[in-house]
Formats: sequence, C-alpha cells, structure tokens
Amino acid sequence: MEFAEVLRRRRMVRDYEDRPLPEGAAERILAAALRAPSAGFSQGFGFLALAEPADRERFWPFARHQADAAPGMRRAPLVVVALSNKAAYLERYAEADKGWVDRDEARWPVPYWDIDTGMAVVLMLLAAVDEGLGACFFGIEPDQIAPLRGAFGIPGDYVSIGAVTVGHRARGLAAQGARFEARRRAQDDVVHRGRWGARAPAAG
Repeated sequence: MEFAEVLRRRRMVRDYEDRPLPEGAAERILAAALRAPSAGFSQGFGFLALAEPADRERFWPFARHQADAAPGMRRAPLVVVALSNKAAYLERYAEADKGWVDRDEARWPVPYWDIDTGMAVVLMLLAAVDEGLGACFFGIEPDQIAPLRGAFGIPGDYVSIGAVTVGHRARGLAAQGARFEARRRAQDDVVHRGRWGARAPAAG
C-alpha cells in the first residue's frame, strides 16, 4: 500500500470482527514499533503483547471504561500495552557522550520517554493499516496502572502510556469515518508559516 494511502486510511477503530489476524501480521506490527526514533537512541520503551484469549480477557478489567463504551473492542485479537521507561533515558544521558551525570529529570523539557513510546505506537497504528487491519490507541485509567503492572508482572520502572488494539475492522464503519473526516481541521488552521498566525504557504 502506498504511504499516502496508509495515512488516508488511518483512524481509530473501536469495533472489530471476531476473527484472527493474518499469519505474521502481529509480529510485523510489533517490529514496526522498533523503528521509532528515541532521544539518544535510548529506546526506553517496552510492549506487552496479548494475543492469547485468556490474556486479553485478563487485560480488559483494567480498561473497563473503554470496553464498556465500545464492546466491539473486546473482539480485537491483539492488544499491545505500550510502556515507557524513564530510567533508560536518565541512564543513557549520564553516559560519557552525553554527560548529565546527575541524572536530573529537570533537565528534560518534556518527558521524552513517553513521547518516544508514543512515536512507536504511531508506527504500530500505521503498520496495522498497511496490513489491511484496523487499530486503536487508548489510555489506561491512572488508578489501574499499578494493578495492571502487578497482574502481568511488568517491572516497576515501566509505566503504561496506553494500549493498542488490532484487528479486522467491523463492517459498516465507513460512514463513521466519513463523519470524522468532515470534522478534520483544515491545514491552514493548524500550520502557521514563519510566524504564528501567518497562513500563506511558504514560497516555492
């Protein structure tokens, strides 16, 4: 599939058919996440892939709000919990070529461990579309992050930024997609050229 078509088709899918993924699709989607950029090549992300029905069933109580709002999400044959590891970044930037030996979190203007994990999630979402599948990223309620960690043996230095469902889109979602497309903000409402508020395209 052409990249432009992948971008055009990408949207959050919350209703899936009850059928398995194509052979090898899950591994290709997970492999795509590893191509994400990361500050200092710290790669401070981890992914808990839940492909077995029993594992997915154990997961959904920790995302009850999502499951109750969109029951069709439970039919997704793959759930991937995306986790970030702040310590990996603090350690990486204390190495000789970076030199922030104090490991002071205040040096970071934004939490790049979460941003980079989010970039990896986007690559999974795009890879799912390239496989002819649908996917959705959603958050885990704050009070469920620690219980989720305990239930699945996730190390304490990893924090969930959310989860991704992947599966075959349920039929009848095209009209819903058209409604969302009509609400998409125009490029000139979002992109500012040269200074904030300037709308004209750049010369050339």
